[in-house]
This record gives sequence, C-alpha cells and structure tokens, in this order.
Amino acid sequence: MPHDLVQTVPMPPATGPWAPALAPAAPRALCTDCGLSRTALAKACGRACQFLRPDYGALEAQVHGRARDPARPDELHFGPFRRMLRAALRTPSDGAQWTGIATRIGERLLETRAVDAVLAMAANPEDRWKPVPVLVTRAEDMAACRGMKMGFAPLLALLEPAARAGHRRLAVIGIPCQVHALRAIEAELGLERLYVIGTPCSDNTTTEMFHRFLDLLDPDPASITYLEFRADYHVELRHADGRVRTIPFLQLPISRLPPDFFPLTCRTCVDYTNVLADITVGYMGGTGAQWLLVRNARGEELVGLLEAELEAAAPVSAGRRAGAVKGFLANTERAAGGLPLRRMPNFLRPLLGWLMPRIGPRGLEFARARVEMKAVETVLFLRHMAPRRLRSMVPPHVWRLVRPYGLSPGATEVGRAEPSVAQPTKPGGVRRRS
Repeated sequence: MPHDLVQTVPMPPATGPWAPALAPAAPRALCTDCGLSRTALAKACGRACQFLRPDYGALEAQVHGRARDPARPDELHFGPFRRMLRAALRTPSDGAQWTGIATRIGERLLETRAVDAVLAMAANPEDRWKPVPVLVTRAEDMAACRGMKMGFAPLLALLEPAARAGHRRLAVIGIPCQVHALRAIEAELGLERLYVIGTPCSDNTTTEMFHRFLDLLDPDPASITYLEFRADYHVELRHADGRVRTIPFLQLPISRLPPDFFPLTCRTCVDYTNVLADITVGYMGGTGAQWLLVRNARGEELVGLLEAELEAAAPVSAGRRAGAVKGFLANTERAAGGLPLRRMPNFLRPLLGWLMPRIGPRGLEFARARVEMKAVETVLFLRHMAPRRLRSMVPPHVWRLVRPYGLSPGATEVGRAEPSVAQPTKPGGVRRRS
C-alpha cells in the first residue's frame, strides 16, 4: 500500500466490526459518496467515478480478462460472466436479506483466512436502515452486516484504516458505484489479494428519504424490520410483532414521493448488475431464490466456499419484457420532463397486480426488463437534466439496449466507441484509456 494512503487512525477494537471515524467528503457533483474523496486518493475521483467518464470495456477487460461480448447470451444486459445460478443457502441466516449468501461468503473468507478483513455495511445503532461502513476481521462479526440498508455510505474510505491495520488481503461487499471506483484504483492499492462481492443496486436514496417512503407504507413505520422488492412484483414487509405482508408493486405509493426522492445519480446509473464484481449476488433473476452471476475465477472461488451449503439450479425465464419496458418508457418520458405520471385507475390495480406475476416477465426476462428500464431512464433523464453529460456518461452498450425502443443517440450524444467483442487481456492486468 502506498505510504500516502496510510493515515494515522485509531486502532480497531478487540471485538466487533470496526467503524472508524472518517474524513469529511469532498464536494462533488453527481456524487454518491463512495468514500474515495475522503482518502488521500481524492484526486483520483475524476478518473474513477462511475458518473463522469466510465470505461466499462477497459475495466471489464482488466477484471475479467475480456469485456462483455454481445454475441454471448445475456452479456449485453448483464456484463461478462461464466455462469448464472438460482441459489439459496440450505440453512438461511437469521436476519439476513433473502438467505444471506453475500454475508455468508464474507464469513467463509474469514473462516478460511483467505482474507484479513472484509469491508461491508452494518446498520447504524440508532437507525436500522442507515448504513455504516465497517471493517470486519472475525467471521462471527459478519452477522452485524446482515439485512437491508438504504442510503449512501463511504465504504472506500475504509481502505485507509485497513492499510494502517496492516491488512493486505481484503474482501469488499459493495454496490456498483463503489465497485467501479475501487476497480479504477485497484492497481495502486498494493494489495496481495482482493475479492469483490457485488450486489445489484438501483434507485438508491438517502436514509432520510427512505423513511418518508416507510411512512407511506404503514401507520407504524418504526415496526417494519424487513423490506424486500421481490421478483414476483411484490414488496415484502416484516414487522417486529411477527406480521408479514406483501404489497403489489402497482399499489406502492410511488406517485406520492417527492420528485427528488431518487437523485439524478441513481436515475442515471448504467451498472445495475455490478459488472465489475467477481460475483454478483442479487434477486432479479432468482424467481424466489437469489441470483448469482459468477464472473471470473475468483467468483468461482467464492461459490466454492459455499459448495456444501448451497442449493443451486439454472435460472428460468418466462414472459415477454417489451410491453413492460415500453410502458415504463412512456411514464419516464413524462416524469423526466416534469409532467405528472399517468396514474392507473384504482379498480385496475388489483387485477394487474394479480396478472403480472403470472403473465409478466419472470426470471431472467424480468432481469433483462429491469436492466433495459434503467438504460431508458438513464438516457431520458440525462437528456432533460444534464444533456452535456450524455456523451461521457452513457457507454455504447447502453445505446444498444435502448435502440429497440426508439432511442438513438444524436450526433452530440456519442462518445468514444467500443469494439463489439473486446480482445482478451490477462485478468488483473491494467488497460489504460487512450
């Protein structure tokens, strides 16, 4: 680790996850506070940030040995991968989201001493929904990282205290904007080993805004202990008194949220599936289980750690996504232009809520639909709110995703070109941008 990244910080506690005090964030536009601006590498934000000039072709080749190949099934949508699984832990972890695969991978890495520490998120002691970046060095302390959190948190700021503590073999459990910045500076960190467990992310918001959403969902929002957007078009809520209820997507109070509930960063994120992780652990293609995208050899190592604990099968796919994406496009055009959404008549909502899990896109087709929706949202919101950024922020593969829906780049909206099939490079090598 370079000396300028090793700061004087307090040593970690003897037990429990370590949440060291962090430097303040530097002021940045379109920032989700991944934590890089809080470190000695703050000047790297200009080339590392996902929201400035992302170069997915180069970074995918650096991490996986090749960029995504549109000729391979599903790589245009999901990025490079070796295989996909529909999976669940045979013994689910108490308090975890779904069955707890991501947290269990962190535990196994520490149990086998493959890493010195895991950088992850725990919950704020005063607010279960507020994420706090923590550095975990004991497997049993990963339990504090279970469950959903909502909000921005400077995970990469922990690279400095990790270096100060002498940790050279790390695992990071992060969302796409954190992982993109991490991969961009990885070669400068001097690590012996790095494993990246990625979770899909979209439509993030501040913890304070999320509480406004919870207020609309239940008369007693403080009683909600678990919230999950499921692939069957329902949100599942669990309460402290043991109650469990589900709400169809179509009956969520989205239209009652303020216009700035989702920041422009999250409306224009082009990496829903966390393509630069070694393994992505999500739900969209899981149809009731978790969805794993094993992207490279290190991803295979991570799945191997759970071999005896995992029930796995091939993902399924059903339904057609085109109609759902076209409907989303129409509503997004209105929202991006500041117009009110076309609200569905209330009498139709229960009927469509019943139909969508049966005839709508399911499994991998649901995941493809969601990725295309995010691509559509990116283009439309940038055109309305930050048109000058289209040229640098929208990678070529995103234009390919939206083209079937009548969205094509104008002459001033296209940046550099990427080859349709990238040439392989040695995994872990660095390909510099020209």
